[in-house]
Amino acid sequence: MKIIKRTFFSLVFAIVVTAVGFVIWAETPLGPAPEALSALQSDSQVSVTNGEFITFQPANLKPSTGFIFYPGGRVDYRSYAAPLREIAAQGYLVVLLPVRLNLAFFDINAAEPVFAKYPAIKHWAVGGHSLGGVASALYAKDHLTQLDAIIFWASYPADDSLKNSNLKILSIYGTKDMAGMEKFKETGALLPSSTKYVVMDGGNHAQFGDYGPQPGDNEATISRAGQQTLVVNAVVEFLNELGK
Repeated sequence: MKIIKRTFFSLVFAIVVTAVGFVIWAETPLGPAPEALSALQSDSQVSVTNGEFITFQPANLKPSTGFIFYPGGRVDYRSYAAPLREIAAQGYLVVLLPVRLNLAFFDINAAEPVFAKYPAIKHWAVGGHSLGGVASALYAKDHLTQLDAIIFWASYPADDSLKNSNLKILSIYGTKDMAGMEKFKETGALLPSSTKYVVMDGGNHAQFGDYGPQPGDNEATISRAGQQTLVVNAVVEFLNELGK
């Protein structure tokens, strides 16, 4: 009996230590860099609000198209403020979601409150970076009637549940991404044939946001600012097809 008790308490102790270690790891995310924090200030072009989520709105017009964004895994969500702000400046509502433990897998339905808060938006796209993109796809497959599009930043869906959907889909990734070009080619089979691709020569995984180098990533051969400009332009062109 003593052996059983010792084994039980040892197992519980190991589980607790592992759980605590995981939480500490998850709650020490990458970023945000100063560029991202600067992008969280309102100005004459973009109004920024920070509450349940961060919202970027063009200051001089009321958009009819919105983009809801899930952050990458173990990345401080504010790290994506700079490119998302630039998208909003072009005439779109952009909503940046915080997620539990900085891991979107634990908060797949984080987008749900956004729709009720912005009833004037007629067209919605969801998307995200890396694991955030995977989470956005999991959300999208159960909310197809709410959505018009999905946008992947260095990401792809976990299964083929969107393959036969009517969603418009944009996939953006760089040739230096840590996942490797073959991975994006393979997962392309999970997406509709109408999916649009933007492949950035020299772009890597981390430069979609402003949070510094990412372990396991490749070194980019284009600048962070240059890569983010390509991303913003691709997203704006895509959203323009949905309407403003």
